[in-house]
Amino acid sequence: MGRLRQKGKAGAAKAYITRTQAVKKLQCSLADFRRLCILKGIFPREPRNRKKANKGSSAPTSFYYSKDIAFIAHEPVLRKLREHKAFAKKLSRALGRGEWSSAKSLEDNKPVYHLDHIIKERYPTFIDAVRDIDDALCMIFLFSSLPSNARIPPSLIENCSRLAAEWQLYVMHTQALRKVFLSIKGVYYQAEILDQTVTWLVPYQFTQSIPTDVDVRVMLTFLELYQTLLGFVFFKLYTDAQLIYPPPLDMKKYEAGASVGAFSLQDTSQITPAAPKTKQVEVEGKTISTKHVRTAIKNITASETTEDELPLPLPTSQVDVDEEFVLHESKSGSHDAAALPTLHSLSTLPQATSAHLFAPYTFWLSRETSRGIFEFLVRCFGGRTGWPSSSGSGSPFDEQDDSITHVIIDRPLANKAQESVEERDRRLRRKYVQPQWVVDCINAGKILLEGPYAQGQTLPPHLSPFGELAGAYEPSKSLGEDIPMETVEEEEEVEEEEEEGLVEDEEGADEDVAAGGAERRTTVAVNIDDPTSLRAAELAAEAAGMDYGSFTKEIGKSRKKGKSTDKNVHDPEQDMNKMMMSNKQRKLYERMKHGERKRATERTKLEEKKRVLDKAARRKVQKT
Repeated sequence: MGRLRQKGKAGAAKAYITRTQAVKKLQCSLADFRRLCILKGIFPREPRNRKKANKGSSAPTSFYYSKDIAFIAHEPVLRKLREHKAFAKKLSRALGRGEWSSAKSLEDNKPVYHLDHIIKERYPTFIDAVRDIDDALCMIFLFSSLPSNARIPPSLIENCSRLAAEWQLYVMHTQALRKVFLSIKGVYYQAEILDQTVTWLVPYQFTQSIPTDVDVRVMLTFLELYQTLLGFVFFKLYTDAQLIYPPPLDMKKYEAGASVGAFSLQDTSQITPAAPKTKQVEVEGKTISTKHVRTAIKNITASETTEDELPLPLPTSQVDVDEEFVLHESKSGSHDAAALPTLHSLSTLPQATSAHLFAPYTFWLSRETSRGIFEFLVRCFGGRTGWPSSSGSGSPFDEQDDSITHVIIDRPLANKAQESVEERDRRLRRKYVQPQWVVDCINAGKILLEGPYAQGQTLPPHLSPFGELAGAYEPSKSLGEDIPMETVEEEEEVEEEEEEGLVEDEEGADEDVAAGGAERRTTVAVNIDDPTSLRAAELAAEAAGMDYGSFTKEIGKSRKKGKSTDKNVHDPEQDMNKMMMSNKQRKLYERMKHGERKRATERTKLEEKKRVLDKAARRKVQKT
């Protein structure tokens, strides 16, 4: 006889635990439990049968895995939180009794927890950490733009600003930026760090206000974890790039509003190692240092070793040097072996031209443009930027510099009443463009014409570069790439005939049907995708006396009918596969197909609108 399973002690009732039970088991408050779940990455689970998981009760509640709660029970952070709770009681008691010395000693020995071990647990490898810093960067840039209040101390905002500047410095140094999009929420950036795509959002530089109905404590818990994570990631990235971390900060420039320009990147090779400190001791009136002791030890060991005991020299293959791979002849074949890539050979490969897109140009940022955004964009692609003193200090050149090639301006055109010859020549040498030109050049990977983006011009549409969905509608793509020009011309001719009201004579139509009806039927029934069959139908139509224009119209109509019938044809093999699916899989498959059909319909509508607009534009050009 097997073991009897007691009710509520096996199955779902044992695998899941409610939030109230978890708080009681951990002996902590609800706020501390929420903080632990955020730090450890534990979230509520949905059981298959809520009634069984809740031991027969149908009351609404949140469930967690019992193993996750047991995992939290051994967390060092939980122990520190309990110590902090005891510390708060002792401190309030000391302050109530007026024991100021005891309160000061308690404050000096305040329990503080660290999250280093949690970062190592959640991110076993460095690539995992880089892959997961998207949300961390968004949170850091958000808090760096918030004002301080009673809930958000100024030190926290200053630390977030420092981390944001360090990330921008690294991206500018490595030229890892790939895509930019100016949206309503802010500016979306995308960079490639160690072959990982990192996307983050930076809000615009406006005065922010903290809503009162937002629980800032939850956001601060996430921010606490993200600050520790970014500290680890930035240290590794900077050291791998042979840069000093943290980068030195010039406080005078920082207080004057230089922002990223206040930080300076320094190579580790520029630092000279400090000489080791020698300790001196007096022995029998003689001063002996550690250097003398080491020299004496070396002399003793050298005298004791004989020639037979001397260590053999290491072979050259075991010496740790940076060398190229040596190609050896293959024993299996006489073909030439391929050259193996090394770190040195990869570093000498030519980089993409888009990485140095703005290298030949020098930009001047007008006072109405966002200096932080466009300084970051231009410097990421090798350009030089300058700005007026009203936007902050640290500009490498002034507005009268002759090396300025482009002026980023966002003001309407205004004629100056009195303009000197020198100012006029300087204005004619420079290109005055709107800020969108910089972003569109980055997304296109090349320098675009400045004419459509000139000062006072109506800007072209700013399209998102993140349309990576297969089959998505691309407004910048020409419709002529998908549709043959013959079909487009046929549709235009048909529409023109309909607009002009040209209707054929009934007698002529009857004669046409009687003379070439059979040939037309054969033309429609022929396989259009087969060029041999299409050529045979064309010869048959020519022998029947049908002109080439009528033949091409018939081919276009048959193509349209073929496309419409293909949408409604059901694949029998696909139907058989659906019969073998379970109900859940079949419903999921139907939802996926419904989404594909919906996206295809939307794309067709947008393409039709664009086709109508293109036709109207061509007619307007022809009339002019």
